[in-house]
Amino acid sequence: MLALNGNLIGFLRGQIYKGPMKKVCMPVLNCYSCPGALFGCPIGSIQATIGSKKFNFAFYVVGLLSLFAIAAGRFFCGYLCPFGLFQDLLDKIPLKKIKVPQKVNKVLKNLKYFILVFFVFVLPFALQDKYGMSDPYFCKYICPSGILFGAIPLISINRALTSSLGALFGLKFTILTIITMLSMIFYRPFCRYLCPLGAFLGMFNPISLYRLKINDKCIKCRKCERTCKLDIPTYKKPNSPECIRCGECIKACPVKAIEHSFLFTENNKLQAKAER
Repeated sequence: MLALNGNLIGFLRGQIYKGPMKKVCMPVLNCYSCPGALFGCPIGSIQATIGSKKFNFAFYVVGLLSLFAIAAGRFFCGYLCPFGLFQDLLDKIPLKKIKVPQKVNKVLKNLKYFILVFFVFVLPFALQDKYGMSDPYFCKYICPSGILFGAIPLISINRALTSSLGALFGLKFTILTIITMLSMIFYRPFCRYLCPLGAFLGMFNPISLYRLKINDKCIKCRKCERTCKLDIPTYKKPNSPECIRCGECIKACPVKAIEHSFLFTENNKLQAKAER
């Protein structure tokens, strides 16, 4: 994560890095406006240029994200995303945790796919200016990461910016506050229900090269499911689109039935068996 936000001088000066590295987007929700950010935000970049015939940057970002997703799915959500880490730290606060009812969880987890389609693709494609550019609607009206890692550090360093704050800052600060409070009692509510990047990466979980595998030692004791903070029945769906590859199910399994795996090694093993 330090590698993603290594522009330390930006924190000292209250300035955003705008160099050539910002053209590279990493598969995490790391706000462009964060003073330390060295790389661009993939969600913001897609929204800004998707409707333009003059720019092919959106296709580059979608292609790059797809490569990351094919490689490891939502692994990046579990280990590299700054906002994911923020929620993980809040989850460690010793408060009573509340389990989301299965029926409610089943409905709410689809919300992030709606946000991905409507806010990231449909609205920016339909509403663009004469230059073919569009407002980043998700970043502008919803994304709490932008407030936490962008706006708050910038106004803390550069007090002159406080005069430019308006209703949008208030709206997004309210969203951040709600997510912060929920993260203390629910595990990663933003990742589970609102994150469009997680929705995109998760669609590749079932086909990604890096995956989880259930071997023939499984006794269906369901300890993996009870341990999973995302309520995934890992013994049945080890590569669920909701899985962030945290590895807690692997630690919990009493018979070591859950394994880290790579698709090409699985294919090699199957080929070796067939040749015997």
